[in-house]
Parts: sequence; structure tokens; C-alpha cells
Amino acid sequence: MRLTGPLRAVAVLLLVGLTWLLANTLFGGESGSSVRHFFSGENKEPTPAEPRPRKFKCGLSAPCPPKHLAFRLVSGAANVIGPKICLEDKMLVSSVKNNVGRGLNIALVNGVTGELLDTKTFDTWAGDISELLKFLRPLHEGTLVFVASFDDAATKLNDESRRLFEELGSTAVKELAFRDSWVFVGAKGIENKSPFEQRMKNSKSSNKYEGWPESLEMDGCIPLRPPLEG
Repeated sequence: MRLTGPLRAVAVLLLVGLTWLLANTLFGGESGSSVRHFFSGENKEPTPAEPRPRKFKCGLSAPCPPKHLAFRLVSGAANVIGPKICLEDKMLVSSVKNNVGRGLNIALVNGVTGELLDTKTFDTWAGDISELLKFLRPLHEGTLVFVASFDDAATKLNDESRRLFEELGSTAVKELAFRDSWVFVGAKGIENKSPFEQRMKNSKSSNKYEGWPESLEMDGCIPLRPPLEG
């Protein structure tokens, strides 16, 4: 028997409705999810995103022990990007703080309490080296000295200024030359050479930037000193 007119339309609607009910039963709800996974090959749970490595104070990959100061030093990049000095997750020196300058960027910190004492920049390309000498000569025992270079850190250095940095534990300052990159942490009254120092020599054959070596980055943990007797 052939269906015509309205009867054919009703039959088509019934067929569509039955098809939808069957599909909803097979593929809908929680059981439908399993069927869909079977047909699509998705038989594994979604893989969670890889967790980001945890960062600690000043971006260190591991926390410092108790009674230690976390620090990170970054020397300037050529004469364009300024240096950074971070201590205990606080930025002491940076372009954002607008307290960087060509030459040596220095932060003084109390080695017993970790308190910031002072920050200054010294133009060792065209400045007066006597200002740096006045800054370094009267340092108190136990004072921590953080240094990051920018552009040129050596042209104006004289014998006395280099000797003062050597007394703070530097071994690289005696060879520090025009446009070398330099980061250093020393202390007044240190008995041995500082373990926190890096120098990158200015060399046409290996410079990362035209006329300047690459920026240096150094981080670590510095032990606080016990209170000084007397």
C-alpha cells in the first residue's frame, strides 16, 4: 500500500521521532558517554595539564634553608636593559624602580637582619670614582654588598677601588675590564673569597650583543650572620 499526502508526512514524523529516541537511549547520559567513547576510540581519561614548576623567593627553584637570604642578581644587557637585584622576593634595584644607572649598581644589606641599608649607582665610565670610594670605605663589619654591572663597570676603577672589592671577597674585580659583565655578592670582613661572583669578558668573537657580552644571572642563598659581639 502506498502512502500519500498527509499520511506520508505523519509516517516521516513518527520515523524521525523513533530515531531520535533510539539515539538518545544509546548515546545520551552516562551510559551514552561510554558508547560514544567506544565508537570514537576515546577510552582514556583526559590527561591533566602538566603542573608548572613551583618558584620560590626571587624565582629560585628551591627554597632557602632557615636563616638564609634568597637572592637573584642580573647584570644589564648591553646599554639597553638595566640590571636587577632581588632579595627575599623584594626588588631592591631595577629599571621599574627607576634606580639603575650606567656603571656599578650596588645594594647594601645588614648581614645580621637582612634589612636593606642603601642602594646607589656609580658611573664607572665617566663619573667621579671618589664617590664610590667614599661609599665603600666606611662599611661596617658584616654588611652584605650586592653588585650588578650595566654598560661599563671598569673604565674608572682604580687600584684602591679594586682593592676594596677584593677585601669584600671578589676575585674577578682585579681583571674586570671595559664593558665586561659582572655580578657579585660580598661582605665586609669576609674571611674567604666569595662563592657568589660571575664575570663575562667583553670579546668581539663571543659577544652576544654588538660591543657587549651577554647578561649574567646568578641566584642563591646567603646565610645570615650571628649578631656581632659587643
